[in-house]
Amino acid sequence: MRVSTKFSDSIHLLAFIEVYKDIKITSSVIAISINTSPVVVRRLIIKLRKANIIVNDENKQPSINGEPKNISLFDVFMATEGYADLFKIDKDTNPLCIVGRNIQDILKKYYTEAQNAAYSKLNSLNMQDVIDNMLINDKIKKTNKKTALNLND
Repeated sequence: MRVSTKFSDSIHLLAFIEVYKDIKITSSVIAISINTSPVVVRRLIIKLRKANIIVNDENKQPSINGEPKNISLFDVFMATEGYADLFKIDKDTNPLCIVGRNIQDILKKYYTEAQNAAYSKLNSLNMQDVIDNMLINDKIKKTNKKTALNLND
């Protein structure tokens, strides 16, 4: 089973829009950063616009609708992935077997708890958290690169 990257690509897209809000942004420019096609970016923008997370100005320049701190990662998840079970249970097991007859009930309980915990965590994080941590991470990488270059002198 292939896991969708729409959620992570949407977070990437929103962070890009905020970090580079002072330049002209197109789906082609964002696509280069995500390493995907502009068509994929446009589809994500449409989903985020329908969820009122992104707005376009009079020049069709995308921007985050409001403050990044007010957009939870759960909001982004729901806009891009929608509600669906995160975990799938095999319903076609042998009811004559003790395991086959009981495993779905047990796993459903565990999977529901795990999904609720994941949704709760996503709801506690916001786009400003992502942007702040990304910028800090970039400074660390730049510092480490400079340090490595100095050690080679």
